[in-house]
Parts: sequence; C-alpha cells; structure tokens
Amino acid sequence: MLNPASRLHKFLAARISPEGEMGLHFTVGVALILLAALAFGEIAEDVVEGDKITLIDVQLAHWFRERATAGFTELMLFITHWNGIVGSSVMGVLLAAWFWYRKAHYWLVVVLAAVPGGMLLNVALKHIFQRARPSLEDPLLTLSTYSFPSGHTAAATVFYGLLACYLVRRVRTWPARAAIVAACVAMVMLVALSRMYLGVHYLSDVLAASAEGAAWLAVCITAVSTLHRRRIARARGQEPQS
Repeated sequence: MLNPASRLHKFLAARISPEGEMGLHFTVGVALILLAALAFGEIAEDVVEGDKITLIDVQLAHWFRERATAGFTELMLFITHWNGIVGSSVMGVLLAAWFWYRKAHYWLVVVLAAVPGGMLLNVALKHIFQRARPSLEDPLLTLSTYSFPSGHTAAATVFYGLLACYLVRRVRTWPARAAIVAACVAMVMLVALSRMYLGVHYLSDVLAASAEGAAWLAVCITAVSTLHRRRIARARGQEPQS
C-alpha cells in the first residue's frame, strides 16, 4: 500500500504527464480557467463597487470621443460590424464547415459548443450586472442593451482564440506559432478598441469580456480534449480483448 507521500507524488506526476485522460492538458486547462475566472471576478467586483477602474472608464470614453475622426470611425464601424452577432455566427459556421470537411470531429464539437455557448453566457452575464452603456454627447453609436461585459469582445476572444489553438497545432515552427497567436490577439484587441472608440463600451467591459471568453474557451477545449483522451484510453484497454 502506498504511503501518503507516494500517492501525492503519483498524483502530481499524472497531472503533468503529456499522456493520460487528465494529464498535462487537463492541468493547464484548469489553470487557465481559474486564472481567467479570477480576472473576470476582480474586474466585476471593481465595477460593482465603483472602484478606480470606473473612473478610468469614463475618462477614456470621453478621450476617445474627443479625438474621433471620420476616417477612423469608418474603420472601427467596419471592424465592429464584422465581429458582431451576424459576423461571428457566419465565421463560426464557416469554421465548423472546415472542421467537418477536414473530419476534425473534436474541433467541430469545440466550435459548436464554444461559439453559441459563449454568446449565451455573455447575454446571461449582461442581465446579471445590468450596467448601462457609456453616456456621451453626440455618440458615434447608440445601443439600448447592457454594457458589461462586451459581447463583441467575448465572441472575438472565443473565435480567434479557438482559431489560434487549431492553427498552432497545425504548424511546427515556433516563429509561425508566435505569428499566429500575435495575429489573433491583435484581432481581439482591434474589436475591443472599436467598441471603446465607438462609445458603446468601457475599458472594464472589454477587459472582463476577454477574461470571460478565455475562461469559456478553456472550458470547452479542456472538456472535449479530456473526453477524446478518455475514448482513446478505453479503446486501447479493449484492444487485447478483441
């Protein structure tokens, strides 16, 4: 019978092993979920309690409005509409179709769970916090729905994050992987910037949305990956009997 120290060592070794149903992928996934959820919780607490970030929110909203230009506004409108509900849904369907065509069944499950599930989660969070949109004179864009957290930014985090995870697995060189991650992060930042620039979200809205999207994506990928590995492990266990 193993002593407590040996059992602990065996448990920790299994958590950092690249193999197994709940190995390194599970440990990293859970860590990402907890970190993203903690970040979201801290921002949400600050918003509810009216901490310093809410003052920065208002100052930054007015700063953007005072420096708006016609050309940059057109660019920001294009980016924000491209990554809206319709745009995100279309991109999600196209990505799902690609996974289906490539017979990447587990990635297909992830996109079908992550994209619409992330949208529903964001709607639920908006109704929980019920934060009003920024109030500005002569706003560039006016919306009547709640502000916290940003749906566009959350959807962009989920979609581009998922795309980055898939593409990183497809390439072998680190420079290519870094370029993929940088491009996807840049897209999320552009979407967040467009929402703040257009005056429909505060800084804290987009920061919380990024944390929300990252946590939800980590949940989906970790869950599907764990189920996939469990299925492989069971299949291997049945091989000697066949």
